Amino acid sequence: MKKRILRSLCITSLILSVSCTKDEPIAATPNTPEAIDEQTEPLSITEINRIIEEELQSKGDFDWNEASDVVLWSALQHAQGVLTIGYGNDKDDFANKNSASHQTTKDALISLVRKSENQANTESNKESDVLLYEDAYLTVIDVKVTQLATVTELRKNADIRYLEPGGYPLNGSAQSKSAMSSSGCGFDTENVASSDYTTIQPNAKMPWNFPLHNIDDAWAYSTGSGITIGIVDTGLSESQSLLGSNFNNGYSSSGRTVEKYGVYVDSFWPWSRKTDGPNDKCGHGTSMAAAASAPRNDMGLPVGVAYKSNLISYRASSDVLLNGYHEQRGVARAITELGARNDVKIISMSMGYIFSIGRIKDAIRYAYGRGKLIFCAGGTSTTFTNFVGVVFPASMSETVAITGVEERNGYRECDTCHKGGAIDFTIIMERASTNKHVPTLGYYNGTEDYVGGSSVATASAAGIAALVWSKNPSWSRTSVLNKLKTSADLYPNKSGSYGYGNLDALKAVQ
Repeated sequence: MKKRILRSLCITSLILSVSCTKDEPIAATPNTPEAIDEQTEPLSITEINRIIEEELQSKGDFDWNEASDVVLWSALQHAQGVLTIGYGNDKDDFANKNSASHQTTKDALISLVRKSENQANTESNKESDVLLYEDAYLTVIDVKVTQLATVTELRKNADIRYLEPGGYPLNGSAQSKSAMSSSGCGFDTENVASSDYTTIQPNAKMPWNFPLHNIDDAWAYSTGSGITIGIVDTGLSESQSLLGSNFNNGYSSSGRTVEKYGVYVDSFWPWSRKTDGPNDKCGHGTSMAAAASAPRNDMGLPVGVAYKSNLISYRASSDVLLNGYHEQRGVARAITELGARNDVKIISMSMGYIFSIGRIKDAIRYAYGRGKLIFCAGGTSTTFTNFVGVVFPASMSETVAITGVEERNGYRECDTCHKGGAIDFTIIMERASTNKHVPTLGYYNGTEDYVGGSSVATASAAGIAALVWSKNPSWSRTSVLNKLKTSADLYPNKSGSYGYGNLDALKAVQ
């Protein structure tokens, strides 16, 4: 059970922190719009979380645009004053074209913030640099805001699509260790039981669930050659050569490429820009890359689904729970950079959050607009938190939402997997008899491990999509996705919990 929770998309700590406030009284401030509008002191994290929880329970999502000025301003006080502004002429004006219009709008917003903040600040006569960050691909900026009046003035501006507190610490103070989640992380390894794999040439281990999706039979038609998969996660282990210098080992010796990038800034300070490199310091990203594209090796270790595909890994976050400013900014940057590349066909992201994040939503819409097929994890946690349903960004219509199911007749989500109407497909990743998950490469050379949840299901689904696109390189994203649908187990019917059901790789490539 420990590995199922630690090595998959886990949001338990976040929901627990929200739900634990349910029975606590809110001191002094009744939770009514009228009382909040009259608030002169910032609301506490407990008070803000109560409001967020009620929205999640009633609507299934939370939108900062619908919160009052005081709620948004109060959240900024607990988020180091970082206000993310999505600007543009309308809701679809999210791509930064560096036009004169965008430049004028951006300059006007920065000027407004500077004026409002310094008018309220009687201790200084000089303008402070309120601009913290400008996005190169999106109409998004981050500014430093401390005054309620600034929030109120900004909300009058018709050129603003949304205002959000950057990295509001839903699970506690931004300075506390409790805010630094280790969700999904782990470096433990485990020898894979002989009943959980089949040895295939040249000496690789094929995971037990591959035949259940006819992946092994699909390899007669396609192995993913020529397709590039982008993994947005926690990076790649520098100690796993099969995802590095030995990426072309065994039957994967086809000149394929692996690239590693790091865009995550490991710092408390929002103005910091130095990243901590491309190497995985969590373990989750290594597992996801392995599930999708590990080589069909001669070292007696597990193979990935698309074992001849190219791989691009982004270290975009410290873990899979996107609850920090630098994590949210890193993920958005990774998605847009992958979206801007013509050689990238598929993006796989086994991370998420319990409600929408504007800049990540913009990034996904940007990549989607450039024809990318984007797979996202439906959510993995304890059964206590399954009431959340499908998490963001798998909940978006632009993404393909994946969840994991048990090995059985019929459908049942894995012990820690989410389900819901936004799910598109399922992957069998949990054994009925032993609860064992999917064998993958371990973090260190020569090691292997089991990985579960909707995380590994998502990476596996991305690998199957690579097989389809490799077989049909001239196809569009729509054609590939339609082929996946028509070859899935439940098609033409769509389940309210499991989408079109289990993917069939053989039917999809024929």
